[in-house]
Amino acid sequence: MCTSLTTCEWKKVFYEKMEVAKPADSWELIIDPKLKPSELAPGWKQYLEQHASGRFHCSWCWHTWQSAHVVILFHMHLDRARRMGSVRMRVFKQLCYECGTARLDESSMLEENIEGLVDNLITSLREQCYEEDGGQYRIHVASRPDSGPHRAEFCEACQEGIVHWKPSEKLLVEEVTTYTSEASKPRAQAGSGYNFLSLRWCLFWASLCLLVVYLQFSFRSPVFF
Repeated sequence: MCTSLTTCEWKKVFYEKMEVAKPADSWELIIDPKLKPSELAPGWKQYLEQHASGRFHCSWCWHTWQSAHVVILFHMHLDRARRMGSVRMRVFKQLCYECGTARLDESSMLEENIEGLVDNLITSLREQCYEEDGGQYRIHVASRPDSGPHRAEFCEACQEGIVHWKPSEKLLVEEVTTYTSEASKPRAQAGSGYNFLSLRWCLFWASLCLLVVYLQFSFRSPVFF
């Protein structure tokens, strides 16, 4: 049974995508708030999503904040003989820094963010449980800007020793690398386009000047009755 709307959405997206990715196998998704990183039972694999984006809502003072530092821990196991798999999942919480209450609050996520995170989970699952090429992982950035720098003292994942990075910094490096590698290609084309445009503008201004001169002489010419 779903305990929250976000939990229901996670399960809905996971089951739909696994039905497409591995229709011959039966998988279940279990929310486990006591899941610990690197504490794996025999045959289990781990995937750690370190840069999810989510929105938090304090249940005490009603303060809300956006974070691009949500950490999600997954433990995965596949029973090949029975063709059944299980994923245990924990979304790490954050403390409200406005009221200072010791109550940890859960994050809510947009459906589009959950779909991308489930894609990453399935990619890792195919690599570790099926020994397949899972494909490329997706990097997620918060749909709204951060409310400020990440505060490790209010982060449950940081308090448990999980080091996670800010995705925007990595994306910035990738975007700069991509831009510099591709920027040299259109320069030659831009140069030829620039000469062409300059010639057109020269012809336009020359024609305009000739028109002005013609009009001036036309008005100065004597009029005979």
